Amino acid sequence: MPRYARILLTIVLSIALVMAVAITALSIFNWNWAKPWVEGQLSTLVHREVEIEGRLDVDWKRPVKGSGWRSRIPWPEITANNVRVAQPGWTQSEVDMGQADHLKLLVDPGALFANTVRVARLELKNADLDLLRTETGSRNWTLREKSETSDEPAKWQFALQDLVMENVNIRVRDPSLELDMKVRLDSLADDQSSHYAVGWQAEGQYKEGEISGQGKAGGLLSLQENSEAMDVPFPLQAQLKFGNTSTQFDGTITRPTQLAAVDLKFRLAGATMADLNPLFGTALPNTPPYETEGRLHGELASEHEVWRYENFTGKVGSSDIKGTVQYHIREPRPLLTGTLESELLRFKDLGPLVGVDDRPEKKGKAKRQPAEKAVPVDTINTESWDMMDADVHFKGKQIQRNENLPLDNLEAKIKLQDRNLTLAPLNFGMAGGTLRTEVELNGREEQIKARLKATARGLQLRKLLRGAESMRASLGTVNADASLSSQGQSFAELLGKSNGEFKAVVTKGTVSHFLLEAAGLNIADMVIVKLFGDEQIMLNCLAADFDVKNGLMQAKAFKLDTDDAAIDITGNINLATEKLDLDIDPENKSLRIFTLRTPLYVRGTFKNPDVGVHEGPIAARAGAAVALGVIATPLAALIPLLNLGTNDKNECAPLMKTAKEKPKAPPPGKNK
Repeated sequence: MPRYARILLTIVLSIALVMAVAITALSIFNWNWAKPWVEGQLSTLVHREVEIEGRLDVDWKRPVKGSGWRSRIPWPEITANNVRVAQPGWTQSEVDMGQADHLKLLVDPGALFANTVRVARLELKNADLDLLRTETGSRNWTLREKSETSDEPAKWQFALQDLVMENVNIRVRDPSLELDMKVRLDSLADDQSSHYAVGWQAEGQYKEGEISGQGKAGGLLSLQENSEAMDVPFPLQAQLKFGNTSTQFDGTITRPTQLAAVDLKFRLAGATMADLNPLFGTALPNTPPYETEGRLHGELASEHEVWRYENFTGKVGSSDIKGTVQYHIREPRPLLTGTLESELLRFKDLGPLVGVDDRPEKKGKAKRQPAEKAVPVDTINTESWDMMDADVHFKGKQIQRNENLPLDNLEAKIKLQDRNLTLAPLNFGMAGGTLRTEVELNGREEQIKARLKATARGLQLRKLLRGAESMRASLGTVNADASLSSQGQSFAELLGKSNGEFKAVVTKGTVSHFLLEAAGLNIADMVIVKLFGDEQIMLNCLAADFDVKNGLMQAKAFKLDTDDAAIDITGNINLATEKLDLDIDPENKSLRIFTLRTPLYVRGTFKNPDVGVHEGPIAARAGAAVALGVIATPLAALIPLLNLGTNDKNECAPLMKTAKEKPKAPPPGKNK
């Protein structure tokens, strides 16, 4: 053998012997002696103190994947028990950032030559992590010094390729989000048919409310900022509860750490939509219990984030609701837009919207509605009106209230702009006609300034006055106009301080002859009508003209006129006290026998009206008849019961002209 060959063979054998001795030494080496050195290296790598309080062992494994000479190099599998990682110094926290009873990692030694610690597999068991994000945006899980700039490359890179967890508990704190959450994570068994890799359970506080839940998620390694899977939709399934609000969703999130996009099948239920305001920064009203289900999309990577709740269905109380809404996050306030529809809408479910809230859990916070009051007295809460703007269109086909107020086909355009709420239009189908209104509530000051314009066209009195249907009376149609302004803090106060005008006329109608005779107390005609049937009397006019000043409706003119009779109504309606004070004076235009005609009155309140006869005039007339019957002949007793008729003039023309003039109202807060 040549001399150079012997030298080369000796060198190779020597290297092989050294490697064999080194590998043998490493395999039997007591690595616990090296813990101080390992702790020092790890502390330098992660920029915070690392301590291994338990055993430290190293086994050598062949890589599962690989080819060529790299596949023949054994990889170290490091096992450490009772590992503790301190917080970075800037957090000033007494709680360790991390602690694990058992930690095992398989390291790729080839990557070390590129200043990269590549962990092929990391196993965590019985671990606790404390993750903190400060109000300035600093995160304790970023493995670099706080003083290092993002442009300065780190000396060592860290890469994790596979993660297995068992009973890993993570506490996440973020003061800027008012979030303090504890989450338990456990790896799920491998299932090729499922996109979920981790099961989770959570509980904690978010914006002063208790929150809890459970669900499944995709692989957590895709959440790393440098992960190639960052733009791959991250699967997420959850059932969450926040106070009385519960939600379920199943779908994907793109770049979860930055929340770039959301696509979820979403279900939400709760005691009132107002509970969502601290969660989402919205200005939703108090409602009865609700539930809704639809598709939630979020496009959040652009400058203006947009959330879209698409084709959802649901219920609020016993009312159904469906539609699509969008929530635009912008400055100075977010904007809610959308279109909503309802097949059946109950007025009872709208009660909290207008200050009548009968829910037991709210009675201690709200003014209780007095039994004798018909108009809501609870304060209208405008504090949340500056949380967002809104532009929402709503349609309701069938409206359920009671038989005395037949409503349908609600249409409302709701606009909220800088604490100024308008409903223009706010239209109803009512009693066979239409009620068109425009409402403005300016909530920028402590006292709400309100305006109301209302126009009623074609309302059928027969449907408004249910009792008239039993008399087969066709009372014509009502056209009315109102213009009011006011200021106050509740609907009762706004109505009680209102100023303006109200006008109404009845056109193209007839009125029950029996109804008129009953009003006039014409005994003979009442008997005849009862015996031989009712007949219809053509109306010359029925018109009303009210002046409203500081909540007092004063009748300037209120008249019903036919060829047979004229009825004048005088008095007032107090909107502040909800009291009625009206006198009804019927006057026949032709001869009536056995008439006890006398003025009627309407007293009482909106809830309990009292209609009766003025006893003085009728008693005087009846007494005179008795006296004459005794003193004179029996025929003379009929004289006080005769009504010769004194008014054959039609007074409708000027009254109708006045009633048809457009009503006016002063600025809110000013009397006429």
